[in-house]
Amino acid sequence: MILLGVDPHQSTHTAAAVDPVSNQQAGSLRIEASLAEYRRLLTWGRRWPQRRWVVENANGLGRHLAQWLVAGGETGVDVPGSATSRVRQLARGGGRKNDRIDAGALATAHIHGDGREVDVDDHTTALALLDEPPTQLRPPHHRRPQIRMLNSVGHAYCQRKLSEGKTPREAKRCLKRCLADHVWRVVIADEGRSKHPPPQAT
Repeated sequence: MILLGVDPHQSTHTAAAVDPVSNQQAGSLRIEASLAEYRRLLTWGRRWPQRRWVVENANGLGRHLAQWLVAGGETGVDVPGSATSRVRQLARGGGRKNDRIDAGALATAHIHGDGREVDVDDHTTALALLDEPPTQLRPPHHRRPQIRMLNSVGHAYCQRKLSEGKTPREAKRCLKRCLADHVWRVVIADEGRSKHPPPQAT
């Protein structure tokens, strides 16, 4: 089993393969945060048939990649950034820090018991929020009217979050995150359909 630690950032992700027995890195890769680069990352990871992805902050910056991986049948683990910091402090006294080191530290943190398994999210609510066919996604500037229209699903979603104790800012953030997650799910679904087109009628 090889652990593939991923240190995610807004525009790039860095991965490092770590042997859990020797705790030594077996390779690393830096990619752009895009679907095409996600495929390149997965191709790189497949050189190790027995693998587990260890993604930092899989509910934040690493969310889209982690969800893309597990939706495709990969095994993913979410490790908090605080665990990475602890590993760096113990290993190097907190001196050196770069994305490759952080990616390897994620895998090391998981070896020592940190992390929880990443599950595929249920995006039923997000599907309703867009209120459009999956192949006709609205651009980002169409999100706000969903919040302001009194009879819209987006407005009802925000009101529900407010009733749960969220602030207006937090409710809007939840809505944006829900929409962004759905966009990625649609992209993944479209990719699957392109790889496995329906049979032609005869």
